[in-house]
Amino acid sequence: MPFRPEPSYSHGSVSRTAVLLVNLGSPDEPTAAATRRYLAEFLSDPRVVEIPRAVWWLVLHGIILNTRPAKSAAKYATVWTAEGSPLVSGTKRLTGRLQEALQQQEQEVLVKCAMRYGNPSVPLALDELRAQGVTRVLVLPLYPQYAAATTASVWDSVARWSSGSRQLPEFRFINRYGDEPALIRALAASVRRHWEIHGRAEKLVMSFHGLPERSLHLGDPYHCECHKSARLLAEALELPKDAWQVTFQSRFGKAQWLRPYTEPTLKELASTGTKSVDVICPGFSVDCLETLEEIAQEARDAFLHSGGTSFRYIPCLNDEPGAVQAMTDLALRHLQGWPTGQALADQGHGALQRRLALAMGAND
Repeated sequence: MPFRPEPSYSHGSVSRTAVLLVNLGSPDEPTAAATRRYLAEFLSDPRVVEIPRAVWWLVLHGIILNTRPAKSAAKYATVWTAEGSPLVSGTKRLTGRLQEALQQQEQEVLVKCAMRYGNPSVPLALDELRAQGVTRVLVLPLYPQYAAATTASVWDSVARWSSGSRQLPEFRFINRYGDEPALIRALAASVRRHWEIHGRAEKLVMSFHGLPERSLHLGDPYHCECHKSARLLAEALELPKDAWQVTFQSRFGKAQWLRPYTEPTLKELASTGTKSVDVICPGFSVDCLETLEEIAQEARDAFLHSGGTSFRYIPCLNDEPGAVQAMTDLALRHLQGWPTGQALADQGHGALQRRLALAMGAND
């Protein structure tokens, strides 16, 4: 395949380091047409749907993309804001906060965000970083728990971009951080603030995005990592075992997915006497359709209609200070050994000295 054009190169230029935050993505607007484009890209990823391609292509293009986009677009419309998609706008805010935090640590690092599906895309972000002189990229997927369908798919996108590039940057890739102490502290602090304002419910439900159960039997560690994150959060909150529960949401299709399912669990809790629940989604870094519509609207209605009296959703960390601190700690640890602070300044000073020496030599 032909290589994409390389940016112009200037001898003596300072090479730069960047952190690339990658989230799942969103349609460009809450319309059927935009949602169809988004779903076509998302559901065509073999990491996401592990069904033989020929069979799945017929199902996807013959049924799903003809029936699902309008329904999904209507759901997106209920959470859309003046800034657009809450996932995209929230990720951009987190990106800006992380840039500021690293600058306060005297780290000369560019921070950019991209979406695995939709815009701004991973290839576009990498093109822009390369044009800015970036030769080292730390890729940080905004999925705390590793799954092939999410984390590995981000790497697939980076690898495809790399296959069309002549001169590659040096890459580092963060696979998982669901047990990161700073992240657990931030989640626990968020729950405590919620309790201080609203009071404490009878049960804390920790809802993670689901995966087909088959993925667990094939060796995907996601299920175990979700349970570890939940256990660490419960320990940080000093909760007894009967005060919290792990569930899995966003089931798609008829196959068995990781259980217990969130909405049926909430219905059962309500029908068996639990009157109040707090729900948090520790697998999502930024609020999105799956948290704001599926949990805060649909799951809430299901619980209340089944006999519950109080349902409270605890928002994602988004760009809260605790989340920014966790991302900063994570980035700094993985950036070690790369010139990002004084070493980069020295590198720039050396390049300036070389240019001055060349200029003086030309005048002799």
